[in-house]
Amino acid sequence: MRKLAIAAVFFLGACGVDGEPVQPTGGVNVRLSPSGVGLGANVGLKKDPLRVGLGL
Repeated sequence: MRKLAIAAVFFLGACGVDGEPVQPTGGVNVRLSPSGVGLGANVGLKKDPLRVGLGL
């Protein structure tokens, strides 16, 4: 019975019952201007009202 309870806890944790998972975000930017081409990138994490990111 104890093994079944431990397996149930692991299963519930793996299926997302503890809340919505943190989503990775990312993107690439290409800018064209008279002086040349510019490239940029960004990566981050999103969880409903909160977003954290890094731009390069």
